Amino acid sequence: MVGQGTDGALVGALEVFGAVRPRLFGIAYRMLGSVAEAEDVVQEAWLRWQQTDRSQVRDPVGFLVTTTSRLALNAATSAHARRELYPGPWLPEPVDTAADPTLQAERTESLELAVLLLLERLTPTERAVYVLREAFDYPFRRIGEVLDVSEAYARQLGRRARTHLVQQRRVRVARADHDRLLRAILAAARSGELTRLEELLAETATSYADGGGFVRAAQVPIVGRDNVARYVLGLMRKFGDGVSLEIVESNGQAALLASRRGTAIALVTIEASPAGIERLFIILNPQKLTQFQR
Repeated sequence: MVGQGTDGALVGALEVFGAVRPRLFGIAYRMLGSVAEAEDVVQEAWLRWQQTDRSQVRDPVGFLVTTTSRLALNAATSAHARRELYPGPWLPEPVDTAADPTLQAERTESLELAVLLLLERLTPTERAVYVLREAFDYPFRRIGEVLDVSEAYARQLGRRARTHLVQQRRVRVARADHDRLLRAILAAARSGELTRLEELLAETATSYADGGGFVRAAQVPIVGRDNVARYVLGLMRKFGDGVSLEIVESNGQAALLASRRGTAIALVTIEASPAGIERLFIILNPQKLTQFQR
């Protein structure tokens, strides 16, 4: 908050920062897959902007994007080490893009949980290049300046990142087909139809459940159509009566939210191909569901 004694220069600094803040958060969130960690990065960028001689900054937006990107780069390195000790599968924290559509930037695909999870397999610098290029359409010359590398090297990192993601991802389905499969999962889960659930899954379907040590969840990915179908129905039985299921928007896609008396207890997103649902991402960690509490 800006107090009554704040001078005009600081008010101007806050106006500049506020206008670009959604972009800064979008960069940091895609880099880190965590709302809290992204907020910390953005807060640190604000502190540095306050402490800078702003009269010497010719491009305030460029300064803030560069500062945030470099802070996120450093944070991603330490976050990777922490996640190696995470209890069970780590999944990115979902965000409610229905409540905050500014997160979606120019290209929504870079916000999907499946993509954010794949980005974890890149080096932090490759991830930064991918985010700046694919989500915010920055030219490689500018990306090189932000990351203090040559334009040629930025292009090389971008090609490497895209190649890795293309190799890891299956052919995607249209959004309408994705939503249809999710609604079919919802209907099958409600009715407890094992056979119908199996029909929706690809043969090599895999389920990842993130309980974060707060909620009991599978400690390793569940692999195979039959195993995943049984795991999902078992999870529904574990939830018990009084659980409401609804379709919400998460990370620019339709997702399935399970709640009990207004408290979110699980969020399920899917990745689908023409063969069916390839991967289910089940967020059970209550610390990652705060945006979906009603």
